[in-house]
This record gives sequence, C-alpha cells and structure tokens, in this order.
Amino acid sequence: MNRYPLWKNVTVLLAVVLGLLYTLPNFFGEAPAVQVASVKSTHKVDARLMAQVADALKAASVVPHGIVLDTNSVRVRLNDTDTQLKAKDVIEKAVNPVVADATYSVALNLVSNSPNWLTSIHALPMYLGLDLRGGVHFLLQVDMKGALTKRLDSIGADLRSLLRDKNIRHGGISREGQSVAIRFRDPETRDKTRGVLADSQPDLLLADAQEGADLKLVATLKPEAQKRIQEFAVKQNITTLHNRINELGVAEPVIQQQGVDRIVVQLPGVQDTAKAKDILGRTATLEVRMVDDEASANPGIMEQAARGQPPPGTDYYVERGGRGLLLKKQVVLTGERLTDAQPGFDNQTQEAAVHLSLDSAGARIFKDVTRESVGKRMAILLIEKGKGEVVTAPVIRSEIGGGRVQISGRMSTMEANDVALLLRAGSLAAPMEIIEERTIGPSLGADNIAKGFNSTLWGFAAIAVFMMTYYLLFGLVSVVALSANMLLLVALLSLLQATLTLPGIAAIALALGMAIDSNVLINERVREELRNGSTPQAAITAGYERAWATILDSNVTTLIVGVALLIFGSGPVRGFAVVHCLGILTSLFSSVILSRAVVNLIYGRRRKLDSLSIGQVWKPGLSAK
Repeated sequence: MNRYPLWKNVTVLLAVVLGLLYTLPNFFGEAPAVQVASVKSTHKVDARLMAQVADALKAASVVPHGIVLDTNSVRVRLNDTDTQLKAKDVIEKAVNPVVADATYSVALNLVSNSPNWLTSIHALPMYLGLDLRGGVHFLLQVDMKGALTKRLDSIGADLRSLLRDKNIRHGGISREGQSVAIRFRDPETRDKTRGVLADSQPDLLLADAQEGADLKLVATLKPEAQKRIQEFAVKQNITTLHNRINELGVAEPVIQQQGVDRIVVQLPGVQDTAKAKDILGRTATLEVRMVDDEASANPGIMEQAARGQPPPGTDYYVERGGRGLLLKKQVVLTGERLTDAQPGFDNQTQEAAVHLSLDSAGARIFKDVTRESVGKRMAILLIEKGKGEVVTAPVIRSEIGGGRVQISGRMSTMEANDVALLLRAGSLAAPMEIIEERTIGPSLGADNIAKGFNSTLWGFAAIAVFMMTYYLLFGLVSVVALSANMLLLVALLSLLQATLTLPGIAAIALALGMAIDSNVLINERVREELRNGSTPQAAITAGYERAWATILDSNVTTLIVGVALLIFGSGPVRGFAVVHCLGILTSLFSSVILSRAVVNLIYGRRRKLDSLSIGQVWKPGLSAK
C-alpha cells in the first residue's frame, strides 16, 4: 500500500496553497503612477501633502485610481499613461510653485495592482528588471583625479592641525596640482617636519624644493596609496548611491561597478530621466562656520545682506526660525569628518536632536576651535543641492572634545531622522559625470514579457502533450507536478523579492526541462519494475525509491554549477543563477514528493491493483505481432 502519513499530505497541500497565494500578485500587473517625494529634509511627506495632491487632481478633473501615503512618498495610481502625464504636470505645479526652488520630486513610476488583502500578508509581485519593466539606465564615470585632489585637500588640513599640535612654525600649506607644499624659512624646521610626517603620514613621499628664498617640503601620494584611494572612491560612491536611492524610497535599483572607474545605475519603473538625475544628485553635507556676531547684530548690514550684498568675507544664510545670520566664509569643519550620524534627543531639553561622531582629525579641529571661541556663536549648516540652511547656531559655552557633537533646535523627531539619514548617505568620494543614459519604455518591457511568457507557455504545452501521450495517467501526474513546480518557483521569487530579467525567464524555461527529466526517470523506473514482474504497488514504491538517488545526483551537480554562477557572476548572469538554483530546489520537491502524493491519492488505497496507466510496458519474451 502506497500512502503518505497525514502530516506529509498536509505539508504538500500547504505548500501548494501558499505557492498559489504568493504567485497571485504577479497576475494583477502594474499601473502607471506618479510618485511625490521630498527633496529637502525640512519638508515632510505627510497627510497634508497627500491632501494637497488630492485637491490639485480634483481641481484639474483628474480621477486617480488611488492615492497611497507610505514612509517616504505619496503615490498616485492612475488608469493609463496619458492620465499619468497629465497628473504629473498638475501635481508639479501644485507642490512646486517655484520651479527653480523645487521642494518635492515628482516622478513617473509604476506600482503594483495587487489587492490590499494580498499586500496585508506580504504577498508582493516579483521585481522586474529594466529589460522587462522599463526604466532608466545610467553609466557614470568616476573622476579619479578628483578623488586624489579631494584627498590631498583633506591631507592639507590634517597637516595644519598636526604641525600646530607639534608647535612647528611654517610659512603656509597649499595644494599645488597633485601635491601638497609646505613652506619654511630655515632648513632645520623643514628637517624636523620631515621626521614628524614620516611617522604620522606613511602614504606620503616627501621631497625638498626651493622657491626663491622659501624652502619647501613637497608631499605627494605614493603610487600604492593613489591606487587604494581610487579604488575606495569607486566603492564609496557605490555605497553613497545605494544609501541615497534605497533609504530615500526609490524603485528597486541595480548599482554595480563596471571596469575600473565606471558605475552602472539602473532604476526600473522610473520613466522620468530628469527626476532620476535629481535623485542621484541628492545628498546633504555639513559645514561648521563661525557666526559674525558683530555684523549680524547690525540691522542695516543685515538688510543689505538679505538683498544679496553681504560684507566681504561673509555669507548670508537663514536660520530655522526665519532669522538671517552672517557667517564667516572660512569653513571650520565639513561633513567629510563625519563617521556616523544618529537621531536622538537632547539630554537637557528632551528635544529631537542628531548626534554626530567625528573622526580623530575632526575631533581635534573641533576641540581647538571651541577652546579658542568660548562665548562666540558657531553655526551648523545643512547644505542640500547647493543651498544651505542654518540648523542651529549655539553659543560655545566651553571646550568640546571627544569627537561627539549634537545638532538640536526646532527639529521634529521625523526631521532628525531625515537629517541623520542624509548625513549618513554622505557626499561622493569623487566627482562623477553621466557618460551614457537611456530610457527603456514600458511598452518595450511589456513586449519582452509577452515573448518570454509565450516561449515558456508553448514549451510547457509541448512537454505536457508528450508526457500525457507517452505515459498516460502517470504523464498527467507529471504535468501536475510540473505545474506545481512553476507555481512554487514564481512564489519563491516573489517571496524573496528577487528581480526577474530576461535571463531569469530563460532559467525558468530551463527549469521546466530539468523538472520533467526527474519525472521521466521515475516513470521509466516504474516501467522497469513492472517488466521485471513486480506488482503495481511494489513497482510504484521501488520506482520512486530507486530513481531518487539518480535524481539527487544529477540535480546536485547542476546546483553546484548554479552556485558557482551565483558567487562569481554579476548582473544578468547572477539573475539567471538565482532562478536556476531555486528551480532545482522546487523541482526536487515537486517531481518526487508532490508527484508521489498524487500517485498515492490515485492508487494508494486500492488493495487489488491489476495494472498502472503508464503507457506500453514491454516485457521480456514478448514480441510485436
């Protein structure tokens, strides 16, 4: 008797039901949408913004399919692309009345049409790659010389602090091309400086030079240090791009290195190239400057500064409360010295705050400045897209050491989170420029999906016809197992939120062939047992048990290749490998366990079984007449 215990039958049934549930969202497709996100940390995405968007659409007689507020954006679902374009223009005018000073990013996007009850159990559709969904593609060139220049500027600041701590007098430190020059008045001081730098700056090559009466010590980066800095610049830029796009709620991105100094960025579902560039360019940097208290207290000077005529050596900025301030041009500290930024609360006032951690050089600079400026005001500037805003400008009460700094004052908890997020995302380690860009329309992606779906469907139909013709009822069981395999594979891809591309569809088609191969082995084993004189029930048992070792061997060897592709491959190769490996695992379950459960259901309870519907069984000694 061939019977599964109850727990095994329940497990198989539960797997199929869950597979069906998590596959369903992929059949609802996607709808055109408009996504509204904030480009300034001081402006929130909240219910008020959603109401403003709804009112603007209603006034323009645009009927949305739905408006959803999530953590980072407002998404308006629409019925067609024509309505999508009209809605984008309407929303843009409503939320950004001054185009030159845009507050919100309004971009075209695609959103899932899945019903809420499926979304509530986290049943989401698979992510589709750029070739299936459409979107924007950028190829970015990293400026390697810019990375070295930025590093040399940082080294120059470090050297000033180091020589000041060592009480070494010099005639000035400046960057000259790809080197840093330190001027001296006597050779003894230069020699002393060389000894200090040799110990503290191992990445520098030091050479003596002379310019007129001045002696110079010229520092250049060693070749191995240059290579390390350039490699770090590319990796840091990739990390920064990931932080900007992922943490700011943009579509499922693909960001990867190409060659030595290039980065590929793909944003599936985003159809607006200009807005995609805006998202990539968004970041927040920090500057610490001293306030010019004397000029800021003079109403006449402040009135002129507000009209764009600040006194020489100062810049005019606006504080959070709307009050103007004059800040000295000299930057005391920049965001490059930040190692971390976390939201929190002020221990004294319990107001929302951002806690900053500085590196060793930044901590030393901050300590020196605060020690020398007790009683004066220090402004912390948050700069987004080239425009600065004074977050806070406290009076320095005492020296601040330890590398821990706090930003507080007129900030909500959500705003503190946003500021910390943007500061963590940081600025780029090296400048980049877009050397290639292209937009893939959703119609082309839909055509690719249709072709991939049709090829898989016709392949499945051909296999089904052959199996049912050649193996009869056992062939039908194999087709049921194959269908379950497809169901489970799509469900797993959806559950893992994997990104499906054209190579992934090819891997699904390959998984069909591999899965049916296991059922062919099982069916032929059952036939062999029948030819050898086994009873039908014994033939079923022996057929499945003896075919298992062969099926396992063939699938494990194929899985090894898939894992190798997954580890060493990238881009489309990795996408193929993910689907390929998952397809092997689901085929093992469906072809052996699930098909056995169906066979047991058909034949398992029949005590007297004379034959099996498994096609022609050729027995020894019989010949065709």
